[in-house]
Order: sequence, then C-alpha cells, then structure tokens
Amino acid sequence: MRQFDVYPNPNPRTRDTYPYLVDIQSPLISELATRIVIPLGRRSRFGADSMAGLMPAIEYAGEQLLLLTPQIAAMPAKLLQDPIGSLNHFRADIIASLDFAVSGV
Repeated sequence: MRQFDVYPNPNPRTRDTYPYLVDIQSPLISELATRIVIPLGRRSRFGADSMAGLMPAIEYAGEQLLLLTPQIAAMPAKLLQDPIGSLNHFRADIIASLDFAVSGV
C-alpha cells in the first residue's frame, strides 16, 4: 500500500456520495493492521460552499470531488483492495489540508 493511493469505497451504503478513499498513511508505519484514509466526496452532494483549505477540490476519474479532510478515519487495511490510482500529484494540497485541520494555518 502506498501513500496517496486511491481505493473504491468498500461500503455500498455510502459509495454513491463517497466513491473513493485516499490512503494518507505514511509508509513508515505500514506494519499496522489499519490505514488512515480520507474520503473523496462528490462535490455536487456538498454544495458550493466549502472551505478550500480544509476540503480542496480534486478532479479524479473525470469527476469533481472534495477531499473531506474533517472525515479522516482509520479502517482495516484488508478492506482496501487493489488501488485504482494515485493522488500523489495532489500531495501538497492533501498535506496542507491536514495542517489546516490540526493547526488552523
């Protein structure tokens, strides 16, 4: 598992609103049975008002999504199977959103 890999949401009840999860966990702690993820939500489901620094807009798979940093969570690594892509090119935005959530800057 690599940092910033994208996985399909394994939960069929929430997949329509949150189609993807981004693994943000550092490779230095890969031995844990869990992974830290942030959901990607369909922008159309969350309205026009979003805090860009906290929830940056990301285009992925031809879709407008929001990185829903306030919904950061840990989940069993075994639920994340076969990454379908990477958001490594959004690394700076993802880390900035985490910094904003923790420190407000």
